[in-house]
Amino acid sequence: MKKFLRLVTQVLGVLMVVAGVFWALQGLGIIMWPAESFMLADRQWTVNGSITALVGAIIVWAARKIGS
Repeated sequence: MKKFLRLVTQVLGVLMVVAGVFWALQGLGIIMWPAESFMLADRQWTVNGSITALVGAIIVWAARKIGS
């Protein structure tokens, strides 16, 4: 059960990191896809994405402690 919980937590953390980086890059105007996205070149999404990626990285780090 602990291994399953660790896996689920790690997957959630990695998905948060990926989504956060994507949002941050959209906010910076580096990724301009999809063209109709409201996040494009909006600095608030750079902040939101950075925070999400940081929280995801903390979750991945914490998941390594589960069961050890």
